[in-house]
Amino acid sequence: MCTKKWFLSLLTLLSPVMVSAQTHYDYTRLQRERLDRGLVAVRTSPDSVFLSWRYLGSDPLTQSFTLLRNGRKIADIPARHSTTFMDCLPEQEAARYEVVPAEGTVRGQWSLAPHSPLGYVDIPIQQPEGVPAYSANDASVADLDGDGQYEIVLKWEPGNAKDNSHSGFTLPVILDAYKLDGTRLWRINLGRNIRAGAHYTQFMVYDLDGDDKAEVVMKTADGTTDGTGRVIGDAQADWRHGDPNADTRYSREKVGFIDRGPEYLTVFEGKSGKALHTVPYVPERGDIRDWGDNYANRSERYLACVAYLDGVHASVVMCRGYYTRMALAAYDFIDGKLQLRWLFDSNVEGAAYHGQGNHNLRVGDVDGDGKDEILYGSCAIDDDGHGLYSTGMGHGDAMHLTAFSPESDRLAVWNCHENKKDGAELHDAATGEILCQFFSPTDVGRCMAADITPENPGVEMWSLCSGITNTKGEEVAPLFRGLSTNMAVWWDGDLLRELLDREAVTKYDWKTNSVSTLMRFEGCKFNNWTKSNPCLQGDLLGDWREEVLVRTEDNAHLRLYVSTLPTEYRFHTFLEEPVYRISIATQNVGYNQPTQPGFFFGHDLKGSGRLFRGWQF
Repeated sequence: MCTKKWFLSLLTLLSPVMVSAQTHYDYTRLQRERLDRGLVAVRTSPDSVFLSWRYLGSDPLTQSFTLLRNGRKIADIPARHSTTFMDCLPEQEAARYEVVPAEGTVRGQWSLAPHSPLGYVDIPIQQPEGVPAYSANDASVADLDGDGQYEIVLKWEPGNAKDNSHSGFTLPVILDAYKLDGTRLWRINLGRNIRAGAHYTQFMVYDLDGDDKAEVVMKTADGTTDGTGRVIGDAQADWRHGDPNADTRYSREKVGFIDRGPEYLTVFEGKSGKALHTVPYVPERGDIRDWGDNYANRSERYLACVAYLDGVHASVVMCRGYYTRMALAAYDFIDGKLQLRWLFDSNVEGAAYHGQGNHNLRVGDVDGDGKDEILYGSCAIDDDGHGLYSTGMGHGDAMHLTAFSPESDRLAVWNCHENKKDGAELHDAATGEILCQFFSPTDVGRCMAADITPENPGVEMWSLCSGITNTKGEEVAPLFRGLSTNMAVWWDGDLLRELLDREAVTKYDWKTNSVSTLMRFEGCKFNNWTKSNPCLQGDLLGDWREEVLVRTEDNAHLRLYVSTLPTEYRFHTFLEEPVYRISIATQNVGYNQPTQPGFFFGHDLKGSGRLFRGWQF
């Protein structure tokens, strides 16, 4: 039996907007994407449909909504109620839903086909041909064509992709763009001179010039073919070492490695995949031994990000190296051209920045000047391209940037290290001051930060060398097998965060110090081996909660899973907060890290009356 209802909110955060003393983002000047309502409809049963949509920063606290189905009103949603609704609709019927705000002009639309699947949006995709077979890998989202709706940019990884340290040839890396109905907009083939593997292709999808249409930026080479079929550079060039047909299983030679030939950086038009501008890739390779070895392993370790370096416009930053020499090049995209803003090089900046990079990075205004800094592992690069500080603790595999305490908006970094001494530590994101640390004689390869229990104020932290701890370094509960250190997601509608790992959403039970499974993504696979991440996780559509984009086992479909659980809360979409939005854009970089906002979000907000960083709930 289907009963129509809306899910009520407990909109308790009603005090005037409080802008943090630490950050000075000017939201009136910040160039951000134009969002629509993000309306999404998914079936929960043969006769029930769950609707969810965005509450925008431009909406007043008194905003109410009207829902239409096939042009006829089905509900009025009062102000301060969650932006969700359960509709009655037999599964054999189609529907065109619309959400209309009482104030403002931003609407939303969603078409639901008959016999739609339960709990997710099905997106058919087109697997490239190749042996061994391609798998759908990391993804990003943005409005590519200017219609206010997100499209998906998906990286296809061949079955013979390699870690940088392994020899052997790979099939080309391929990127596709899809609309949410499965319409493919374009395909880019990076060609034989870009090797396939987690550390090679970091792709940034973001509106860099403020025209409400996102661009795609990534490293290219001779033989890259853009979305219109045009080849970049020399189509015949082959810069790979060795014989593609040789047996490389026991070879110590750098077979398949690429340490010669031109390197490019290309910005592609989001709508068509057309190459708009190509420049030489900076930082250039040079002598590969400068990066830590002589066989093109460490010289080919890449990272990338987007950052508001002037406090207004989005810049793209392309990076190389982190074990020894590290270099970052920041570009602006102006009048259709990539223009170098600055170049950071640890060989110039000093030994304190040598070897401090991670397999990932974070971005945010950590020093309160309204401009973004780049948290590059154990060091921070200021908005002007100079070093801000270095903790000197070296390389790590995971890091998290957010405000950890409900008592302060100050950003901090939770980081783990491979050096078999420094373990995991929490440090002040603005100064590098160590706030607490757990030393370890082992390589600590994972760490996680999320508010998972109401019994401890603030965000909890845990790693392979520590229990579940608070920001003072005190143990809240011992670590146990089954507590994920991979990804996290806001899923079930309360203010605590859930964990995401191995095709499942799990919930921490602080009473028994155990986890239970809330959701299994049946028939799907996560990516990147032990990293076990979906294609993408984040607040992509609907209300403030997060969605999970995952591939099916046969790589014929993507599934965008939407939480259909009731929630008591109505918050503005996380997408309007810069730290969070950039954490979506950088999720595909290296070892994927989950989204984090640039303010404290958790159980302690309930009844607190606090608002954060100019981001009004």
